[in-house]
Amino acid sequence: MSRIPRRPPIVGRYTLEEVALAARNSGMPLEALRHDVTPAGLHYSLIHFDIPHLEAQSWRLALGGLVERPLSLSLENLRGMRTRTLRVTLECAGNGRAQLSPRYPSIPWVEEGVSTAEWSGVPLRDVLGAAGLRPEAKDIVFHGADRGIERNVEHSFSRSLVPQDALREDLLLAWAMNGQPLPPQHGFPLRLVVPCWYGMASVKWLERIEAIDRPFDGVQQAHSYHFRKVAGERGVPCRLMRVNSLLAPPGVPDFYTRQRMLNAERVEIFGRAWSGEAPIARVELAVNGAWRDAELDAPAGGYAWRGWRAAWDAAPGEHELSCRATDAAGNVQPLEPPWDVTGFGNNAVQRVAVRVV
Repeated sequence: MSRIPRRPPIVGRYTLEEVALAARNSGMPLEALRHDVTPAGLHYSLIHFDIPHLEAQSWRLALGGLVERPLSLSLENLRGMRTRTLRVTLECAGNGRAQLSPRYPSIPWVEEGVSTAEWSGVPLRDVLGAAGLRPEAKDIVFHGADRGIERNVEHSFSRSLVPQDALREDLLLAWAMNGQPLPPQHGFPLRLVVPCWYGMASVKWLERIEAIDRPFDGVQQAHSYHFRKVAGERGVPCRLMRVNSLLAPPGVPDFYTRQRMLNAERVEIFGRAWSGEAPIARVELAVNGAWRDAELDAPAGGYAWRGWRAAWDAAPGEHELSCRATDAAGNVQPLEPPWDVTGFGNNAVQRVAVRVV
């Protein structure tokens, strides 16, 4: 196989490859922020390679490596175990990449790579308990059925968690989304769901779990999904979602520019805020840079975004709306995008241009 060149940063227009990736990978329309639970068809979707064609009747989940009892489980076997349903917000680690310049050539998310769904399945710890992890297990690897080439290496999309993280009560092997079987693009027939972490940890089309005696060195674990300030450095692994928020743009949009237009009147601005590190404690709305507190909705569980709202007396003219969240750990959204070579973790405040007439 010939060597694939590195992807240099880009300034200016999007490449054909970026446009093709944007057509394959759908973001959540921001008006869908009105839904407490994102409808499956509007939930953002990132697919690295191809969507595998898997048959529920013949599919099996293999669990092996450093375990006392290797397992081969059907979907029926898993459904016969203890079931939990959790409302979980997932966000792509590359969400907001398109706002950086120069930008890394990849999926050009603006800010729509986030959604919330209700996932149903068996707690991962129950399945690992049934297999019996051996004491020498240092990493738990989750192998998806999707396969392709990245960094000049052919591989399945695989990620790992250390046993301490994998044995948390809130991790699911999910077979249902919003009360229905997983859609093909969201991992049918089974996927991992890791609350609070960026979405890359929630491996889709899961077919094999492997306990190993060393840190996993697969492409998607050891090389991709790291925060890097300088190209070539090892960086810090992407894990917990940074504090973030979005507002549902008010009024009506211009088809091409998406600039918002609305009448001069009192308007309720509504949005959502989330953080993987701590609960949301505060959200502020800014009109033309003047910040004030918004009203928070009641929490919707420990792993889901939190609604917020604020009234705005919209006066004629050109305006910019922004929102900023603070979590209980004191993390605050920055006003400008934090620099990252590959565009990961951009949680800068959203800016929405509005024309009031």
